[in-house]
Amino acid sequence: MTRTGPSSPFPTLDDVAVAGKRVLVRVDLNVPMENGVITDATRIDRILPNIREISQKGGKVILLSHLGRPKNGPEAKTSLKPVAVALEHHLGHYVSFASDCVGDVAKSAVAEMKDGDILLLENTRFHKEEEKNDKAFVDALAELGDIYVNDAFSTAHRAHATTEGLAHKLPAYAGRTMQLELEMLTSMLAHPQRPLAAIVGGAKVSTKLELLGNLMRRVEYLFIGGGMANTFLAASGKPIGKSLCEMDLADVARRIMADAEAANCQLVLPVDAIVAPKLEANIPTRAIDIDEISENEMILDIGPRSISKIVTLLGSARTLVWNGPVGAFEVPPFHVGTVAIAKVAAQLTKVSALETIAGGGDTIAALNQAGAYDDFTYVSTAGGAFLEWLEGKLLPGVEALRGTAELTV
Repeated sequence: MTRTGPSSPFPTLDDVAVAGKRVLVRVDLNVPMENGVITDATRIDRILPNIREISQKGGKVILLSHLGRPKNGPEAKTSLKPVAVALEHHLGHYVSFASDCVGDVAKSAVAEMKDGDILLLENTRFHKEEEKNDKAFVDALAELGDIYVNDAFSTAHRAHATTEGLAHKLPAYAGRTMQLELEMLTSMLAHPQRPLAAIVGGAKVSTKLELLGNLMRRVEYLFIGGGMANTFLAASGKPIGKSLCEMDLADVARRIMADAEAANCQLVLPVDAIVAPKLEANIPTRAIDIDEISENEMILDIGPRSISKIVTLLGSARTLVWNGPVGAFEVPPFHVGTVAIAKVAAQLTKVSALETIAGGGDTIAALNQAGAYDDFTYVSTAGGAFLEWLEGKLLPGVEALRGTAELTV
């Protein structure tokens, strides 16, 4: 299913001529790596159209990104140099690399560029001033470009030099990846087709209190799964054995349930579960009603009746927002519930019965495991930024693009 979002409220590449310009492009190349090898190139693939467009229009593409969390300056394991090689392979276009993102090394690399060239600068977090949004560091970065393009929604919740500071220094525009993300999120969440359903999973309630509070005011159906459901079950007086639970948040869970009822939001909890004595691959399990869990058992996935209940809800919904698996999907056989729901949601999307948006690293992994990723209406590769958007928070990297149209080139 496809949806055409509203026109972007932010300046985009449609609003600027990039030919002959030095274009500083903030991308997210914070890709997972093992022994210098990229294990998931999803974030690379997402930014390729934006890079190609600027290059083909004659702009000099100067890429800025972080990788990992270096603590004390440059380190080999978080260098972007191997990412430049991978990016070049995926682009099918030569990508040069500079061993620093500011200073003489960066200036020389930019000076050598011709129109259409692509340059990747070294990890911006090798400078502690990046995360501090230091003015002098922003100024040093701005010397390298004529235009700033933010194409990294996944880092937009951080007010760093390359995600927020540069937007106040140079004419700033949303890149195509950022533009699509903002349009899809705005269209599907601010103006959804109703009924709107949400699935929220994961381990802990404490990490998603604001998310639950915001969603219950927006959705008709809210299903809570994963380890966080155990806290709600326990707060409702259900036995949960030795399952993961935040009992100190029982009062909070009861308040959330009461608030949901007041907001006319149908909050749905698992009615049965797949349990085992411990979380271990291929361990013997049993499917039982929630009321029948014994003291030495752990809830590790939702049961068949809960799956059926969710499938019924999806059948009556028109839009689904999904963040977090409903079981310990990484460990078989506790992937069954998450995978089953993903497949049903994907099938409903394919026949235009449901619009689906998902985000978060575990959610993406689960969709890939289910073979459902490509069939969802939109999958956000942003983690923290996606969550904060769902929570209703303003994102510094997005807000910095507002009101920048008066900075013209």
